[in-house]
Amino acid sequence: MQEKDMVNDVLSMINSSLTGYANVIAQCSDQGLRQTIQQIRNADEQFQYQLFKAAEQKGYYQPADPATPQEIQEIKSIFTS
Repeated sequence: MQEKDMVNDVLSMINSSLTGYANVIAQCSDQGLRQTIQQIRNADEQFQYQLFKAAEQKGYYQPADPATPQEIQEIKSIFTS
């Protein structure tokens, strides 16, 4: 397996885990457990971003073009109206 494939697999797994953490946090009534899951999620988000930046630098990942100010405003208005 190529390094690029391994990196993309790990990124995919982390992204899936982050979705799972969000679901657990949203449904957790125990404050201590909720905070623990949030801490784990935060650490995974930091790791995911570091791995993403490394993958981007190596050319393993090509992100989408940045959104224009108009696109940002359109999305913002959808969620704030």
